[in-house]
Parts: sequence; structure tokens; C-alpha cells
Amino acid sequence: MSTKTPNGLDKLGLKDIGDVYYNLSYDELQAHEVEAGECKISTTGTAMCDTGIFTGRSPKDKYFVDQPPSNQHIAWGNVNKKIDKKIYEELLDLTLTQLSGKNIYVTDVFAGASAESKRSVRFITEVAWQAHFVKNMFIRPTEEELETFEPDFTVYNACKTVDEKYKEHGMNSDVYVVFNIEDNISIIGGTWYGGEMKKGIFSMMNYWLPLEGKLSMHCSANVGKDDDVCLFFGLSGTGKTTLSTDPHRALIGDDEHGWDDEGVFNFEGGCYAKVINLDAKSEPEIYGAIVKDALLENVVADEDGEVDYTNGSKTENTRVSYPIEHIQNHKTDLQAGHPNNIIFLTADAFGVLPPVSKLSKEQAMYYFLSGYTAKVAGTERGITEPVATFSACFGEAFLPLHPTDYAKLLGEKIDQHDVSVYLVNTGWTGGAYGVGKRMSIKDTRACINAILDGSIKESEFDTTRTFRLQVPKTLGDIEPSLLNPRNAWPDKEEFDTQRDKLAAMFIENFHRYDDKGGEFDYASAGPQL
Repeated sequence: MSTKTPNGLDKLGLKDIGDVYYNLSYDELQAHEVEAGECKISTTGTAMCDTGIFTGRSPKDKYFVDQPPSNQHIAWGNVNKKIDKKIYEELLDLTLTQLSGKNIYVTDVFAGASAESKRSVRFITEVAWQAHFVKNMFIRPTEEELETFEPDFTVYNACKTVDEKYKEHGMNSDVYVVFNIEDNISIIGGTWYGGEMKKGIFSMMNYWLPLEGKLSMHCSANVGKDDDVCLFFGLSGTGKTTLSTDPHRALIGDDEHGWDDEGVFNFEGGCYAKVINLDAKSEPEIYGAIVKDALLENVVADEDGEVDYTNGSKTENTRVSYPIEHIQNHKTDLQAGHPNNIIFLTADAFGVLPPVSKLSKEQAMYYFLSGYTAKVAGTERGITEPVATFSACFGEAFLPLHPTDYAKLLGEKIDQHDVSVYLVNTGWTGGAYGVGKRMSIKDTRACINAILDGSIKESEFDTTRTFRLQVPKTLGDIEPSLLNPRNAWPDKEEFDTQRDKLAAMFIENFHRYDDKGGEFDYASAGPQL
């Protein structure tokens, strides 16, 4: 058992601390998980845990302490809700009381691979698999780095307690995820879901970095043999993790990145992939990463530990976290130069957007601020047709600042580094969901490869109506009728109706930026009815 002791243990505010399990090895963590009954082991040697009643984040339970100077920067609203400092102090006391008198896991990690931009983060939890999750997802310090480790930010995860006074506190529920920016502390109560820790630090990086003139991004990234870098933006279900995991290109990271004066760098040291309906043929790299030291969440397995990835009875949001080293072809230093290409991924269930479009800078800003994808019918009760989803910068839930702050930085960097930007639809063609068919991974890969090898620039382009997107007339072996979506629909009038319907949704959504003035008046770059 590890006998290392963290620096500053007396500063944690905890009383009567039991055993302190500090930056345990994977073998030690797995032994704790099994002994405590937290995890079972799959046939591939992977630990399997359940995250309780919460199988996803609780965005309505996220708060920032309302105090200067951070309250002058935060974009207050539905995403970033205020909490009074006195209430925070009550919840902090509740959190510290829960974690006192216990054996605790202390895990020290880095967020950010760039020496100029990284933060040192300490996590405190009483659950072994949560320490395992943190070890997977963040950058693991060396033994030498741990000797002098001093946290810039501390996360207290008291998942086993709840705020019974939440109504008195004027809060959404008895769950709380609260950030005190000035004290560099986050507290979590009432939810076991590991993703709260991951996305909590992402939210903080999204606060710190833009104020230093650095862009923080909800995207995946990879790099080719010629050091050409590509960023992949996209909401959940658009293929961000799958498409950036490429055997011919080194993975920088699959979810969260920064872009500073030196180039692009991963915030994390691991990957967090959906595994519902995972199969070895279509996603071999991810499938192959699910071995010892990985951590499966909320999957269904038989008595022998054989996982049924098609079973979503616990949740459709089944997940695996694993160290990025489990991807054979990854960038070992988790960073690279400035991007050559940026790809916005969308799963358009309306069947309207082209499989690939070349964007101007103004269009890039428009689609970045729109952050569009679509939910398909049947995912929620009462939904009978596709539902448009708009999430600014493809990650609005994690943006403490106003979306235009990030868009401004993106535009500056596109200009400065002459970056090409494309919109790729991984959704439906030939009709909306239920009528058309989903773009094949083969054709989507062909679009991506044409962007990466530059051959798409040799194509002749058409301009679509209404959305006015530049689409190639031909592209490799892709059926030409697919490239302009109207040509793929048997009923052209029905396509026009569906196209105009989606265009109206884009236009309506973008009115949210009307008050930002001429600097962000990119509405003309979007669809026109």
C-alpha cells in the first residue's frame, strides 16, 4: 500500500481524518474497489461501477458563488446560476463534515498539458472508483512532481451527503455542484456521477484561460505525420470521439483542449467514451482500450463479467474512461502546433445539411455560436420528429463567460493561423430520421480524409439554397447525389419544406446575439429565408 502523504493535508479543513490513500496505483485502486463492493471486474479485466441514480450530469444543480471579481466576468443565467456566499459556506461545512472522520482518497493531477497554461488540481473523495476515474481522466504527475505538488484548485466530492435544506436555500434540488472561484474550491454533494468532476474542471479552465487570451475548447484533436493538426467540435452523439480516433493520426485528446500561443494542448490525460452499441468492427480503437485500468460505468454484464454493450436498461449513457495510453496511436506529450483544419460535426436528423461544407470565416463564427445538432424521435416520450439542439460553442453548459468571448478568440486565431473550417453532417440523408438513412461511417470518413489530405480543395463547389453552403460537386468515391442534400431526397418539395423549417430554427436561435452589436453580427452568414 502507498505510504505517500500529500502536502498541505492540514489545510483541507477536515477533522479526524482516517487513512489517506494518496495517488494510489491502478492495482491498489482496483483492490479497494472490489473489496468495498464498489466494482466488479469484466472479462477484459476492466472495473465496472454503477453511478447510482445519476447516470449523467445535473446541470440544473450547478452554481457559482456571487462575489467579486469573478461575478463581473460570469455570464449569469440558466447555465451559470448565482449562489450567495453564506449558503455556500453552509454547504462547504456540510461537505467537510461528510468527509471528516473517514478514510479518504486524495488524488493530485494536472489539467492542461501546456507548461504555460496547466493547473494543479486536488480531488478529495471517499469512494475508490471516483479516485480511479480522476486518475484516468486527468494528467498524472510523476513521482518527482508529487513531491512538490501544491494545488491551484481543490475539489471536495461528498457524494454521500445531500442538502436537506435546499428549498430554504432556494436551490433546484438536494444535489449541489458549487464553484468558489476566489477560494479555488469546488464542492459536490448528492450525485455520484464522475463526469461532474471532469466537467467541473473543464468549466474552470473555460473561466481561467480566455481571461489570459487563450481559447478553451470542447473538441477532440489529432495530428498527422506531417504535424498537421485538426480539431473536431461536436455535441454528444455527433462522432467527435470516433472520428478523431484514427489509426493513421496521433490522438491529442478526445474532448477538451486549449489553444495558446504555442498551439493546441489536451486538458486531460484520458478519454471518456460512450459505449452503447459499441462493437469492435466500427470502433476498434475504443473497443480495444477497454482493458485493465479502464473503468466502465453503468453497463450490463452477465455473472462471468461479459459486457452486453447493446443493453441500455440502466442508461443509454453507458461510458468508459481510460488512460489515453490505451489508444496505441496517441501523442505522448498531449500537445501539438496550431491547427490546419477545424471540423464542426453535427448529426442533422432533419436530413437537410450536406455531408461536408466548406465555411468562410464568417460562417465558421456563425456555426460555432450556433452549436447545432438534433435529437432523434423516440429518445424522449412524446417526441415524434427530430428536435433541434443549439449549444453555443458546442459546449454551452460549461462556459462561465459569454459565448461571444470564446467566438472572438476563435475568429482571431482562424485569421492569425489561416485555418480552414468545415461543417460535416454525420446525421441523415435522403430524408429526415425515420425516412432517410444515416450517413455511413465510410462516407463520413471519406469526407474527413479529403479535408485532412487537402484533396477537397481541388473540388469544384456548388452553393446550396437558403443555407448557402459551399458543397463539392464530386469527392472521391462518394455518390455525388449525396453531396448536395436536395439531390438525395426523392421528394424535392418535401426537402424544401424541411430545409426552410430548420433554417427558421437557426434564425430564431441566433437572435440571442442581437444585443452584441456589429462585432458579432454574423447572422448574414447563416441561412436566409
